[in-house]
Amino acid sequence: MALLAQQVVALSGLTPTYSAAAASTTVTCGERSFLHVKNTNGSSMTVTLTTTARVRGQLAADVVVTVPATTGDKMIGPITPDLFASAADGVSCAVTYSSTTSVTVASLVI
Repeated sequence: MALLAQQVVALSGLTPTYSAAAASTTVTCGERSFLHVKNTNGSSMTVTLTTTARVRGQLAADVVVTVPATTGDKMIGPITPDLFASAADGVSCAVTYSSTTSVTVASLVI
């Protein structure tokens, strides 16, 4: 899984760079970290963020977000470490996409 480069939203403004979605990626967790997903495909799709948090020993449910067809645009987050940080590195969240056709993504921190 490739780590999406996190882009910083600054007071002077940011024109985000979007990359084509891969079947699975990782994003950096943080209290101000977000994933922006754009879907121009004719069908809706889902984005799944894998949770790693446990409540009373039970794994928390993954977060699944539906992005509408054609002009779908979703800002997902914050992607907080307490809920999403990987046990392997402690700073990244695994993300999967049900479709990658005509889907672009950007990892942002505000």
